[in-house]
Amino acid sequence: VDARPDVFGHNIETVERLHPMLRDRCYSYEKSLDVLRTAAGLDNGIIIKSAFMVGHGETEDEVRATLADLLDAKCEAVSIGQYLRSSKLERRVEEYITPEQFAAYQAMAYDLGFAFAVAGPFVRSSYHSEEALGARAATT
Repeated sequence: VDARPDVFGHNIETVERLHPMLRDRCYSYEKSLDVLRTAAGLDNGIIIKSAFMVGHGETEDEVRATLADLLDAKCEAVSIGQYLRSSKLERRVEEYITPEQFAAYQAMAYDLGFAFAVAGPFVRSSYHSEEALGARAATT
């Protein structure tokens, strides 16, 4: 935060229920939210951004709860992408999310209050990050 980035990003990675199965035990869901909350508290001029992947078997309600948790942690920009297995050693894809569902997740994020949201099968954490700057400028 002392470096004054335009965007501070820390990825939540997945919904709370799946976090212990998909992340190393030393990184908890709540700890990730705390990182975002702390960064927001140190400098309100920095855009706080997070991202997570879907396709692990999460429900729409869990996605909504994750978005609400991110907002509560003062996150104002979010990216949601499709989990894709990078090798046979990685966890299998549980579900390929439809373009319509991604559009619904993006609309959900905006409806909940995010200044910037993007969701799609090829979206990754830094996808169109520069647009988050414009989104904040438009709301201030």
